[in-house]
Amino acid sequence: MAWRNSILRARDQHRRLVPRNGVALCGSFSTVPSSSPSPSPSADSPPQMPRFDYVPKPYKGPSADEVLEKRKKFLGPSLFYYYQKPLNIVEGKMQYLFDENGKRYLDAFAGIVTVSCGHCHPEVLNAIVEQSKLLQHATTIYLHHAIADFAEALASKMPGNLKVVYFVNSGSEANELAMLMARLYSGNLEMISLRNAYHGGSSGTIGLTALNTWKYSIPQGEIHHVMNPDPYHGIFGSDASIYAKDVQDHIDYGTSGKVAGFIAETIQGVGGAVELAPGYLKLVYDMVRKAGGLCIADEVQTGFGRTGSHYWGFETQGVIPDIVTMAKGIGNGLPLGAVVTTPEIASVMAQKIQFNTFGGNPVCSAGGHAVLRVLDKEKRQEHCAHVGSQLTARLRDLQERYDIIGDIRGRGLMLGIELVTDRKEKTPAKAETAVLFEKLRELGVLVGKGGLHGNVFRIMPPMCFNKDDADFLIDAFDYALSKL
Repeated sequence: MAWRNSILRARDQHRRLVPRNGVALCGSFSTVPSSSPSPSPSADSPPQMPRFDYVPKPYKGPSADEVLEKRKKFLGPSLFYYYQKPLNIVEGKMQYLFDENGKRYLDAFAGIVTVSCGHCHPEVLNAIVEQSKLLQHATTIYLHHAIADFAEALASKMPGNLKVVYFVNSGSEANELAMLMARLYSGNLEMISLRNAYHGGSSGTIGLTALNTWKYSIPQGEIHHVMNPDPYHGIFGSDASIYAKDVQDHIDYGTSGKVAGFIAETIQGVGGAVELAPGYLKLVYDMVRKAGGLCIADEVQTGFGRTGSHYWGFETQGVIPDIVTMAKGIGNGLPLGAVVTTPEIASVMAQKIQFNTFGGNPVCSAGGHAVLRVLDKEKRQEHCAHVGSQLTARLRDLQERYDIIGDIRGRGLMLGIELVTDRKEKTPAKAETAVLFEKLRELGVLVGKGGLHGNVFRIMPPMCFNKDDADFLIDAFDYALSKL
């Protein structure tokens, strides 16, 4: 209730500051600058969602209120969106979701960047169902072709000598295993991670994560968080060399001079779609390797062609990591993750028994293999580049018209829109973001939020998201901004 009241207060205050013509009376924030004196002819009517020839099945389950009550009673406190009126999502088809009343929503967040091919993609579903009919589970203590075939297909997507695959159940597990590998192989303990990073919420990866909103006060041992090479907020802009010097300083002054490894996302997802300064990873990888450490690329959100320009995010920086972690889009919604490394590094895992009960489950392996085939067959990387380019261009047009849009960033279909109340000071527009978030839901658009202050809209839809969807999303955002 307090959250809702803060939104209402912010909205009422903004109404007092902004007259009906949309020009601010005071402060530096205006929704429609004076260069755009009149709204577009369609500004008074909300945009229409693109046609989609699919009729959702009649829903006969419990209501949203009943589900919420049961969740409060039997599940621990957890994050969920739309606190005023939580959504009861009961069906999905490609880039769309449906609630209990059959209302359709454009999913511009892909189940937190997880649904790569599309909700209930027929080819992925068929692979899962057919394997389920034969064998659901046997673990890797026995032979089964599904896990070997999937590992071979995944290894074929990797550069260099990254050819050994370990399957796990999530991104957190993948990063835990990668950190273990780095420590065992190097013989060192200390890890380096970036500020603003998110690498998981397990007791180990929570130390690598560097956003206080996701961290508990527990022992996080032997982890150093270095300056984030953020071209928008970073004090050195896009100068990768100065940010990299901070890594060397940490190695020289904060460690024994030897480290276990360095881990980074190429585009920070939870941190708000922050792309690292160009050339940064190449400089840092050299420093870390000279200090005896391994370089880990977290591709949980950037992998499988989502950036459009490359299949893997680390390729945008011109580097080849020693270990690559992945999850989310690898399974299109299945609980699936993977760690890929070289045979030499993998050999350290033979010192003890390395085993994961569900990693390599036949059903998940069949589904994950189908995901790779679909992404290739439907040319989703190329598609992300084309649609992402159109989406970015239209977002920049909106940025010209609305002062609240401070930054547009990212690649392909992994984009961030940072909202600020003051472009010069880059003050987070927290209350305004909350109001717009709810308004977009009313219009039928579901987006993500990110950044330390929750003022970044994360646009990371299923990779079947098309140009009509992009236009509708922008029109809805434009309409919501005009009514702020």
